[in-house]
Amino acid sequence: MTPTEADDMAKMATRKHTRKKLERASLLTAAPPNAENAPMNRNLATAKAAKQDEFYTRYVDIQKEVEAYLEFDPDTFRGKVVYCNCDDPFESNFFKYFAANFNKLGLKKLVTTSYDGSPIAGAQLTFFEYDEGNGQRRKPKAIAVEIEEVKDLNGDGATGIEDVKLFLKRNPHSRTRLAGGGDFRSAECVELLKQSDIVVTNPPFSIFREYVALLVKHRKNFLIIGNTNSITYKDIFPLIKNNRLWLGCTNFNVGMFFEVPDDWKHFHHIDEETGRKIARVSTSCWYTNLDHGRRHHPLNLMNMAENLRFSKNLRGKAAYERYDNYDAIEVGTYKEIPSDYDGMMGVPITFLDKYNPDQFEILGYEKSYHLQTRKYEMQVQVDKSGKKSDVTKLNDGVAIKVDRPPTDQTYYVVDGEYYIQQYKRIFIQRCRARSARKEAKK
Repeated sequence: MTPTEADDMAKMATRKHTRKKLERASLLTAAPPNAENAPMNRNLATAKAAKQDEFYTRYVDIQKEVEAYLEFDPDTFRGKVVYCNCDDPFESNFFKYFAANFNKLGLKKLVTTSYDGSPIAGAQLTFFEYDEGNGQRRKPKAIAVEIEEVKDLNGDGATGIEDVKLFLKRNPHSRTRLAGGGDFRSAECVELLKQSDIVVTNPPFSIFREYVALLVKHRKNFLIIGNTNSITYKDIFPLIKNNRLWLGCTNFNVGMFFEVPDDWKHFHHIDEETGRKIARVSTSCWYTNLDHGRRHHPLNLMNMAENLRFSKNLRGKAAYERYDNYDAIEVGTYKEIPSDYDGMMGVPITFLDKYNPDQFEILGYEKSYHLQTRKYEMQVQVDKSGKKSDVTKLNDGVAIKVDRPPTDQTYYVVDGEYYIQQYKRIFIQRCRARSARKEAKK
């Protein structure tokens, strides 16, 4: 998603350690072995990521995403301290991109921190700090690298990653061993966070909420990768609703692609230039609080009558379906949002990729119980195989009443009536409707 060296950089892999459930948001990071850090890292203890579970963010994806912000504001990163706090110095493509483009972006400083026992640290550039005093600890040991300038050290008339490599070899003072094992929550990493302006990385999905909470607590700008299901986390959604966090520029089209090890059996394709296996992860996207032009593009929409006539999903229907437990209409795709409807609408979470805060207001999501108009007491769930179960889950989503039991999906029976439940929905309303309400109160 995301300079002259782009082709070469795409061959390099950024460190991303994950467990087998990546598509279910289970990216994990390794736990520092220090005994004093054990409570902090209880959730990270299983993070020795086996080789077949490793995913690596591609350089081109980082380049594409970052440069989209430069198109909106060329000074987005100028004079800023960028911190990559879940990355191996040099091996990480996040490090490579910002180091190679240090002068182009006008950075003040680049800081990168690794973690104890990273499987790829030192693969392309080894530092003595990796092995210093290892004893019984896993190798290599965590370090921080700080770069405040990039000069033409190899005399080729330009500045790039080879100059950065020479700088790191010649200047050991730019490297610091991390006693806390590199955990982003450790005191030394938090201190580096406090000194930074923008955090850019692919953090552990398994503790994404805690990671974002730390950034918010310290009021940092960020550009990070996360699982799309995080959108409706109870401590993430309020940030989205209040325009304190939104999606990046390059999301949801075909999902995100990651390089995987050569012995990976399930992959999407092989990159023709690098020969690396590529896996598609449809549940990954960029999250940010940096402004970009895409979120200010208004959607060009048809009215309700036109959608009912021309939309494939609505064709043959006399009206939009309404939820039985929310005062809102069901809109299956952003393209079907009617331009002439001012009431509440339920849309898929993928709508956020098109969300313009000047055009729409986010009111809540399917678990915004204060918006709920009905609660179901007794429910029987019938799955596709006909198996019946007593459940309460119909109250945790949007429900649509149907005339007869569907044959191709799970349905619910309440007091002899049939209901289906739609997947995650976000409730939105046109901004002009909000303005009208305010005027009516005057």
